[in-house]
Amino acid sequence: MPLFTRPQLIPKLMSALCLWMLIMGVAQAGQVGVQQTTFDVAQARPLETVIWYPASSRGSKTVPTEILGDNPVFKGIPVLNDAPIAAGQHPVALLSHGYRGNWRNLNWLAGRLAARGWIVAAVNHPGTTTFNTQPSQAAQWWARPQDISHLLDHLMQQFAGHIDPDQISAIGHSLGGWTVLQLAGAQFDRAHFLNDCQAIHQANPCGLGAELGLTTAQPQAPESHDLHDARIKRVVSLDLGMARSFSPESLSQIHTPVLILAAGIDINELPQTMESGYLAEHITSRYQQYRVIPGATHFSFVQVCKPGAKARLNQEIPGDGIICLDGDDVDRKALHDQMFRDIFQFLETPASAQ
Repeated sequence: MPLFTRPQLIPKLMSALCLWMLIMGVAQAGQVGVQQTTFDVAQARPLETVIWYPASSRGSKTVPTEILGDNPVFKGIPVLNDAPIAAGQHPVALLSHGYRGNWRNLNWLAGRLAARGWIVAAVNHPGTTTFNTQPSQAAQWWARPQDISHLLDHLMQQFAGHIDPDQISAIGHSLGGWTVLQLAGAQFDRAHFLNDCQAIHQANPCGLGAELGLTTAQPQAPESHDLHDARIKRVVSLDLGMARSFSPESLSQIHTPVLILAAGIDINELPQTMESGYLAEHITSRYQQYRVIPGATHFSFVQVCKPGAKARLNQEIPGDGIICLDGDDVDRKALHDQMFRDIFQFLETPASAQ
């Protein structure tokens, strides 16, 4: 019997077609609203926050378009500042930046998700952000995942009635990937980390251990290293670092679906086989998807660089031009297109099908 004579199949086919169109970028993307704020949490830890969201088509007509996150090095995205949010409930994505990065790093991803109906929020993690490298805060390794949980608390209040509680995800790049994995149930194990650094020395992760408070006990650290947040239903790790500080046992107990995207080109002493690959080795296959992006480096996951940005960065701080380095003959925007397809498909797939 032809498909068009089976009316019960039409809703399923239309749903699949709409998802395919969204993934491929065929569907018309809506306008993106933005709010910026700072809110305080326990122990005087103010969190600078940016929230991207689908703007209401009716109430946004008089709001001028601005370019968010643009500077002499990186390209920004068009947004409507403080525009009203679109009606209805929306899925949520919480973003965590890498070591000494900031919310701008995943601005490109936030804009694409918000244009397709998502509320997206990111914080600058005190101590490990571009704008705050205070050692005492950097050593509070547990505070990073707690920042994301506090951010979700804030969103649930600020956007009450607009959040779909069954569609909350967390996405992190580099140290941000390490951060969001803890929200899925991964647990830091100091003894395992120190033993691993002796057996298989990775200069970058092991060298950062002391700065991040991983090598010695921290007096303010919580007694339990279980920072799992059950409200978060999916997690995406973008070429994470510090993975080998997690106990294999805790990774094997993760039941939250995890998408692991890794750079195909190893730079900066973060080999994907020993970082993202470590997650894939220990998280049960039922709950994880592992993909390597050919032509991508560790920094291909951040904003698109402007022409001349590499030379400008090297002039300011020799070696920083690596931030604009991608594989030979590879365009970062094209890499972002591929990453977004993978991420969006993972986030939009029903949990029962993952």
